[in-house]
Amino acid sequence: MGHFILGRVLGLIPTMFVIITLSFFIIRLAPGSPFSSEKALPPEVLKDLQEKYGFDKGLWAQYIGYVVNLCKGDLGLSTKYPQRSVNEIIAIGFPVTMTLAAVALIWALLLGVTAGIVGAVRQNTIWDYGAMTAAMLGISIPTFVFGPLLVLLFALSIYILPPAGWGTWRHIILPGLTLGTVRAAYIARLTRAGMLEVVSSDFVRTARAKGLQERLIIWRHMLKGGLLPVVTYLGPAISFMMVGSVVVEKIFSTPGIGPYLVDATTNRDYFLVMGIVVLESTFLLLMNLLVDIAYGYLDPRIQYE
Repeated sequence: MGHFILGRVLGLIPTMFVIITLSFFIIRLAPGSPFSSEKALPPEVLKDLQEKYGFDKGLWAQYIGYVVNLCKGDLGLSTKYPQRSVNEIIAIGFPVTMTLAAVALIWALLLGVTAGIVGAVRQNTIWDYGAMTAAMLGISIPTFVFGPLLVLLFALSIYILPPAGWGTWRHIILPGLTLGTVRAAYIARLTRAGMLEVVSSDFVRTARAKGLQERLIIWRHMLKGGLLPVVTYLGPAISFMMVGSVVVEKIFSTPGIGPYLVDATTNRDYFLVMGIVVLESTFLLLMNLLVDIAYGYLDPRIQYE
């Protein structure tokens, strides 16, 4: 296991290098510059700004300088927020986004796994049809529609939750439900499909023949094998929750990295966009690594050489 983890970690380095390189040059292909505006800057001011951010150098020199600084942990200065570094902005917004993603993940697992178990155990019954119909609705409704509907219901109709903002646990509920419900729908369908593959397995029939309670059979035998598709999905799903939080954070005025990404893209803030891309990519690769490690614990047939 140790050699496998070490090999995978070392394999992340060239992958991140490719992501950083492609992202750097693709972002620079966008027309205009961070200093483009309706009113042209005086030439001497523009020259000073270009020297400050290193834009007076060639593109390859800028790339090499960025990679060198990145290896030192320096993500550069923001051109949209000139008094703040990208490290500072991410340090402020990332904990909020992570909190929102964690709440959304917990809700998605609770709702999705429960609905999937009900659908598999009560296959082809009204419970199964109801759970899968609800899952299909969850997949079909986009977050920018579902979020305002929750605000209309819980904040503007029955007045039990705040419509926007951040500060208390009550502010987390609506954005967490909005972000997690779509993922819960996918998890429900994957849980049901995974459990149906093991429901007629020999070890399940043996457990029933020994007289074990159905509840114990589900939790000790069926669920462990049935969750493999869910575990596969969770790696990218957690990262998608972070990326998908851009829309949700805008809807609920949440001070995460989502609004910063929107502003950075609109204002061509190269360093801030790159910093968030590096953060998201690193998180995605680490989540996929954790998924691969989890396989060995959930399925004893998987051996890591």
